[in-house]
Amino acid sequence: QVQLVESGGGLVQAGGSLRLSCAASGRTFFSYTMGWFRQAPGKEREIVAAIGRWSGTSTYYADSVKGRFTISRDNTKNTMTLQMNSLKPEETAVYYCAARSGATITTTANGYDYWGQGTQVTVSS
Repeated sequence: QVQLVESGGGLVQAGGSLRLSCAASGRTFFSYTMGWFRQAPGKEREIVAAIGRWSGTSTYYADSVKGRFTISRDNTKNTMTLQMNSLKPEETAVYYCAARSGATITTTANGYDYWGQGTQVTVSS
């Protein structure tokens, strides 16, 4: 089992940047596939990015964030980060960190076993 805690959310102007972090408990963080999701009011939770287990050489990005967001992990520190650049007002949402026991990256929320409590990201226009 793993517990996840997000940090780094806040208020930023359009075009600005934020760096989200996800801290994980336990000694097996390296074995989890990890993902970032977001959920805006009245909308479904959607994947933003994901990174494979072990060295994290496999990554996935939603088309809407490609070239602007970067996902990474540091297994020595049990952390995952999401660097978000050129943020847009429509990206205002609660951002969630998620962990999956499976070996492959999946883009659906129900494919993830553990979730953090979320961190609010607000992008003003």
